[in-house]
Amino acid sequence: MVELAGIIILGILAQWVAWKFKIPAILPLILIGLLVGPIAAEFITDDGSKWIEPIWNGKKGLFPGEGLFYFVSLAISIILFEGGLTLKRSEIRNVGPVITKLITLGAAVTFFGAAVLARYLFGLTWDLCFLFSGLIIVTGPTVITPILRNIPLKRDVSAVLKWEGILIDPIGALVAVLVFEFISVGGEVGFTKTALIQFGKIVLSGTAFGFTFAHALVFAINKKFIPHYLLNVVSLSVVLLVFIESEIFAHESGLLAVVVMGMVIGNSKLDNIKELLYFKESLSVLLISILFILLAANINYQDLRLLYGWETLWLFLAVVLVIRPLAVFFSAQGSKLKMNEKMFISWVGPRGIVAAGIASLFGSKLRAEDVAGAEFITPLVFMIVLGTVLLNATTARIFAKISGVFLTKSEGILIIGASKVSRLVAQYLIDNGRHVVLVDSNQNNVNEAEKMGIEAHTENIYSDTIKDNIEFSDIGYLLALTGNADINRYAVEKFGAQFGENGSFRLASKAELENGSISPEDGVFTLSDDFNNLIQVSENYPDIREVAVKDLESYNTTLEHIKSDKDQIPLFLKTSKDVIHIIPSLDDDVEKEIDSKSRLVYLGKQLTT
Repeated sequence: MVELAGIIILGILAQWVAWKFKIPAILPLILIGLLVGPIAAEFITDDGSKWIEPIWNGKKGLFPGEGLFYFVSLAISIILFEGGLTLKRSEIRNVGPVITKLITLGAAVTFFGAAVLARYLFGLTWDLCFLFSGLIIVTGPTVITPILRNIPLKRDVSAVLKWEGILIDPIGALVAVLVFEFISVGGEVGFTKTALIQFGKIVLSGTAFGFTFAHALVFAINKKFIPHYLLNVVSLSVVLLVFIESEIFAHESGLLAVVVMGMVIGNSKLDNIKELLYFKESLSVLLISILFILLAANINYQDLRLLYGWETLWLFLAVVLVIRPLAVFFSAQGSKLKMNEKMFISWVGPRGIVAAGIASLFGSKLRAEDVAGAEFITPLVFMIVLGTVLLNATTARIFAKISGVFLTKSEGILIIGASKVSRLVAQYLIDNGRHVVLVDSNQNNVNEAEKMGIEAHTENIYSDTIKDNIEFSDIGYLLALTGNADINRYAVEKFGAQFGENGSFRLASKAELENGSISPEDGVFTLSDDFNNLIQVSENYPDIREVAVKDLESYNTTLEHIKSDKDQIPLFLKTSKDVIHIIPSLDDDVEKEIDSKSRLVYLGKQLTT
């Protein structure tokens, strides 16, 4: 009881430390696991016992037999399902082929390259070398996501790393399983045919189970077959059911099944998707906290001593500086990614929970079978995991700035509220080359925005989830355009510092407009109209138009003309360089911004002269 409670307490403490210092949680979690496990056994306790013993050894321990690895498998399935929920098709319009190549061609480069390194540096048999290389193919969302949250990156770079981290996990697990089966059967000649058949069964079963159960769950939730208070636990049970059923039909297809299930649900029209995601995210944090401590504590000090030597350093450096860049550059050939973007993706390749979990499982099994060299598998993989996480956690931000993928000025626009007015404004901005995101708690508004092809999220602005969304990393403008003046004011106050580095603007209330208590310095979107005015005009004249203004005089004349007509509302000033300024923010600097090709942007009926 004390051990189990201690793991949870230490795990959540490590998560807090990671949040405080903006590092991946895996780093303090593994260090705590090593401390309460092999380090405590070797240097602290008098009888050489670990403070936390994951496997029952006849005297103490948390899990009997292979119970630890059953728990690890189920926990990983939940973590990958939660990762799959966050994958949106809209993110990969420009980099879809790169991601596909990374999880196929890139994985192959890592698989063969790392195997050759292990062979000539440690003298392991080829089958063990390929097992090691199969295990380090994966990166993983548990380590990529914290890095992406803390570094503002270009969207394509962020999308590549995020998608690769989630999709590569089941692929790496599959490759490692096939190699492990090869070792177990003694490398029989007929294994190649058997492996191909098994591979087909895994892909077919995993895809079929994930796709079918995802649609069934979405249908059941949308039809209200599941009561609201059971929504999260039923979804959790279905994830575990899919994992187990898929495993029964084809061993090791469960991870693929849950990732497919998560992707399908995440891209479906599910009313409760955010609530489901919040629950799974909280559960994933708890499971990750427990898993990494358990797996690190399960290592023995004798295994760690196997890593003492220059061979370990050369292996790590070669994986990071040679194998990973080769995999990325081969995969990104012919893509729109620039050289600096490829370099950054090459630098960021931390390994995660799947590598650590499966390495512990296979390493223990092969050692029990007295396979020569099996004692190297678990410590070598953990060395790669800990080393890459430590390296990327401490250098990713610096390298992002050096390589030029760090967003020094964010040009994206976050609009709070997805009403018809917001959708019209968003569509205009998108047509002019801006990245726009709409946020609204009204699912119908979000659905209408998505039908127009606008990126929209169902969010409650009183929660902190908006701040943690890695998809908002390039946001630099904030527009609060809801019908509630208090919400608009709150949104600017809460999110202005993070998302409004170039400006935060809100709609004024009717009372503010009537008593004239507002000014451009108040960050007001329009000085003459409130939400009701905008809605009325957008209903009668749902068009955003442009009119040429060549100098300050024509700008002022046209602006006054538009303001005097109740069916027209001024919005932006667009310059010849396609820079878009919100009119109230111009104030006294308007003369400097206007050029011969400037255009005044307004909502409403056609301007008459």
